[in-house]
Amino acid sequence: MFSKYKNIFVIILLVFAIWMVFFDSNSLMIHNELNRDIEALENEKEYYRKEIKKDNKTINELKKEEGLEKFAREEYYMKRENEDIYIIEYQDSLKVDDDE
Repeated sequence: MFSKYKNIFVIILLVFAIWMVFFDSNSLMIHNELNRDIEALENEKEYYRKEIKKDNKTINELKKEEGLEKFAREEYYMKRENEDIYIIEYQDSLKVDDDE
């Protein structure tokens, strides 16, 4: 009598396990996908934290007179009166068309 019900319980348990793994709204597949999303977002958060630190360092440098002058000279090629600027470009820094 007990062996007759034992097979039914095993089948029900197997169907329940398959349902929970694949078909349920809280299935293991969805959990794995959400865990990958969380990991990607954590990596992105860490990247942006590093960028914020780098930008804060740059802002602090630009608040100083020497840092602001250095930035203006390097990025906008500004100069003082009676001063000449020579821009040296290396071959690997030049933009070339691939059509040539």
